[in-house]
Amino acid sequence: MYYEKGLMCCGVNSPGKHILNVQAAIRAPCCRQWFDCAECHAEKEDHDLTKTTEMAFLCKKCKKAFRKDMTKFEESDEYCPHCDNHFVIDAKTPQRIIEFETEDLRVDARGLRDERQRNLHTSDIDAFVDQLG
Repeated sequence: MYYEKGLMCCGVNSPGKHILNVQAAIRAPCCRQWFDCAECHAEKEDHDLTKTTEMAFLCKKCKKAFRKDMTKFEESDEYCPHCDNHFVIDAKTPQRIIEFETEDLRVDARGLRDERQRNLHTSDIDAFVDQLG
């Protein structure tokens, strides 16, 4: 069974909003819509996600749907039955960082931070001697 266009929350080939490395989408049994994660369902719908023992998955690699019984979930069930895509993996969540792009640092080093301390300009010779120790 192939997916129907327009049913996915974050898109079949696009990275997820909450989880960056989504390998399979889940079908919510309450509204029968496809979502990348439970957070996407909570964000889009006005009802809670219904819990069930049999879940429907949609592989992002081969785009085929399949069902898994969660009461008998084994290590072999972590793979898509059609293409052997490993869809149960550690989630990578987006992290907020501040970064900027520059050219090659050998050409333009303005993006580097100089961690050395600046020399204090003292006109008093006694203060300079105190700094030396």
